[in-house]
Amino acid sequence: MITTSKTNLLQQALLNAQLYDPYAYLGLHKERGQAVVRVFRPYDENIWIRTTAGFEPMRRIHSDGVFEWRGKSLPDMPYRLRIEKKGLQHIVYEAYDSYAFPLQISAHDLYLFNEGKLWQAYRTLGAQPVNNAGVDGMRFSVWAPNAERVSVVGDFNHWNGRIHPMAVHHSSGVWELFIPELPPDSLYKFEIRNRDSGEILIKTDPYGKRFELRPNTAALTAVNRVYDWRDASWMTNRVNWDWLHAPLNILEIHAGSWKRHTDGRFYTYRELAQHLLPYVLEMGYTHIELMPISEHPLDESWGYQTTGYFAVTSRYGSSDDFRFFVDACHQAGIGVILDWVPAHFPQDAFALARFDGTALYEHEDPRLGFHQDWGTYIFNYGRNEVKSFLLSSAYYWLSEFHLDGLRVDAVASMLYLDYSRREGEWLPNKYGGRENLEAIDFLRDLNVMVHGEFPGTLTLAEESTAWPAVSRPAYVGGLGFSMKWNMGWMHDTLSYMRQDPIYRRYHHQLLTFSQLYAYTENFILPFSHDEVVHGKGSLFNKMPGDTWQKFANMRLLLVYQMTWPGKKLNFMGNEFAQQQEWRVNHELDWSLLQQERHAGVQAILRDLNRCYKSISALYQLDFSAEGFSWIDCEDIDQSVISYMRRAKDGTFVLVILNFTPVPRIGYRMGVPVGGVYREIFNSDSTYYGGSNMGNAGCIASSQEPWLSFTDSIVITLPPLAGVIFSLHDLDKETNC
Repeated sequence: MITTSKTNLLQQALLNAQLYDPYAYLGLHKERGQAVVRVFRPYDENIWIRTTAGFEPMRRIHSDGVFEWRGKSLPDMPYRLRIEKKGLQHIVYEAYDSYAFPLQISAHDLYLFNEGKLWQAYRTLGAQPVNNAGVDGMRFSVWAPNAERVSVVGDFNHWNGRIHPMAVHHSSGVWELFIPELPPDSLYKFEIRNRDSGEILIKTDPYGKRFELRPNTAALTAVNRVYDWRDASWMTNRVNWDWLHAPLNILEIHAGSWKRHTDGRFYTYRELAQHLLPYVLEMGYTHIELMPISEHPLDESWGYQTTGYFAVTSRYGSSDDFRFFVDACHQAGIGVILDWVPAHFPQDAFALARFDGTALYEHEDPRLGFHQDWGTYIFNYGRNEVKSFLLSSAYYWLSEFHLDGLRVDAVASMLYLDYSRREGEWLPNKYGGRENLEAIDFLRDLNVMVHGEFPGTLTLAEESTAWPAVSRPAYVGGLGFSMKWNMGWMHDTLSYMRQDPIYRRYHHQLLTFSQLYAYTENFILPFSHDEVVHGKGSLFNKMPGDTWQKFANMRLLLVYQMTWPGKKLNFMGNEFAQQQEWRVNHELDWSLLQQERHAGVQAILRDLNRCYKSISALYQLDFSAEGFSWIDCEDIDQSVISYMRRAKDGTFVLVILNFTPVPRIGYRMGVPVGGVYREIFNSDSTYYGGSNMGNAGCIASSQEPWLSFTDSIVITLPPLAGVIFSLHDLDKETNC
C-alpha cells in the first residue's frame, strides 16, 4: 500500500522531473480498497476517464496538471481518457494514457543486449511502431544506465520532460515507454537526468532511423510500411557468388558531390539511380562504394563523423529512396558497398558523446577514449552494450537495405592502443601490449556475423599497417575480413609515379616490392578519396612532366592498376583526370570531358574496365601466386617491367609497361610459349590521346631465348605507356 507521504514524495518527484519509476505514481493503483488512476497533463483543462459507468470526471489534485480518479471498480484496461484542452479553441478529444500499458521488451532481448549479442537491437531499442494490448502506437526505449530519470520529449508533448517519463528495466539500464496512437513523422528526443550530477541532457536517439535535415537533430518516428524489393535474382545469386575468383571493380562515390543541380541542390537517391547508375554501367564497374550516408551533422566530415548509425541521411532523401537506389543497382547487375565507421564518433553534445552524463559509448580515460588526430571519441569495444549497438548497426544496413558489403573505416586506429600517440599518452592492454584486445574481438565478431548471416557479402578493411591475417578467417586467428585495402602498394605506386622519369630507375623497387607480400592478404588496390584531398593534389596532378607526359603517366598508372594482382577501386573523378582536388561542396569538373585528353582518360579506363571483366586472367587468381609471374622485373635502366597474368585454365596475357617517355623500338621480351601474339590493348592509342605508337596486328615469336624463356618476341614499346598481348587464337580472338 502506498502511504500518503510516499504519494506526496512521488508527486513532487514528478513535478520536479525526477521521477525514477513513473508507474509507481502514474497509471492504475489500488489504495485502501479503491482503484486509483493518476495522469499528468499540464496543458489540458479537464479530464474524464472511461469506466463501466461511462466517462467519469477526474479531479485536479495539483494546479500543475495532476489529475486523479478514485472508484470501487477497475476501469477497462487500457483505459481511455476524454480530454478538454486549454486554449482559445474549445477542443475535446479522446486518447489512451501511456501508463495504462505494460512494458513489452522481453527479458531475453535484454539479456542478449547486455551480453553484446543482440544483433537486431534496432528492432528493440529506439522508436518502434508496435501494438500494445490491442492499441497501435510507438514504443520508445533507450540505454542509459547512469540516468536518474529518462523521458521522451517531442513536438507531441511540448518538449516537456515531465510528461512522458520512462520506466527502467532494472539492472539492464534500458528505459521504455509506450505512447499510444502517436502518429508517424513525430519529432522526438530523449531527456536524460544524470543520477550523480543532476545534469539534464537532451539527446537524439542512438537507434533513430530517420532524422531532420541538418542542422536540426531530432529523430522522427517511423512510417510503418514495407518496401517492395525487386532484386530477388541478384540476392539469390549473391549467396553463391565466388568473389575470390570474380572481377571486383569499385567506383567510390560521395553522393553529395558527384553531380549537383545547377542551383547547387544535391541529387537525391532516386536521381542518383537515374543518372549515376547508367554512368557506372557505361564505364564497366562492378560495384559502387558510397562514402558514409549514415546521418551526420557536418557536410565537411564527408560522413565519417556519424551520429545516426541506423539512419540514412536525409540530405538525399528517405530510407525508401535509398532502398530504391540499391534496388535499381541490383536489377542492373551492380553491387553497392557502404563505407561504415565503427572506429570513432563525434563530440556533438546532442548525440552519443557522454550520452547519460557519463562516458557510456566511449572510455572515460582520454588515453583510451579520445582520438587526438580527429577530435573524436573512440568506442569502448569491451562494453557489451556497445558491441550490440555496433553489430546491430552493421546488421541493419545489410538486412534493411540489401547492401553487398561494408568497407570498415580506420581499422588500424582500432587495432592499436598507441595509434598516433606518443609515449605516455596511451594505456597498454592487460598483457602490457599495444594491441586493443577488445577491438580485435569486436572485429572478429563482426566478420563472423556478417559472413554467417549474409553469405556473399563483403567486409573490406581500410588497414594501413602490417597487422597479420586481416583477410583470413577468424577460426584460424585472422580478423575475418573478406579483403584489405593495399595501402602499401598505393603509397609505393604514387611515390614512384611522382618521380621524374629520368630518376625512376633509382626507385624501381617501388614497383616490384609489393610482389613480396601480394598474396599474404586478399588485397584491393585503392586510389581513394584520401589521395585527392588535404593538399595532396588530384591523381592527375601527382603526375610529373609537361601536359602530354601528365596525361600519358595517368593512362599508364591506370593500366598498371588494372593489370596488377588485386581487386580495384577508384574514387570518382580519377576516371577522367580530375585536375582539382576533390571538394565536398562542389560537383566534379565534368566540363573537362569537353577536352580531348580528359575524354581520352575516361575512354581508357572504360576500356580497361571492360577488358578486366572480359579476361579471366586479369582477375581469377588475384589472390594466388599462380596467377602472376614476372617476365622481367630487372630492366631498371629502361624503367620497364613486364609480367604475365594467368587464369585457372592456363590462359594468360602479357603486360609490358614503359615508365619513361623514351620509345623502345625493337624491345625483346621472353614469352612462355611459342606462337603468334596479338596486341589487344595499348594506352598510347590516339583514341586515348596518345601518340599511336605500337604493334598493329600480330607478332610471331622466335625460338631465340630471352632471360629464362626459350622463346621471345620483339615489340615496339611506346613512351609512358602500357601494352597487353594475348596468345593469338584464330578460333577465339581476345579483344578488350
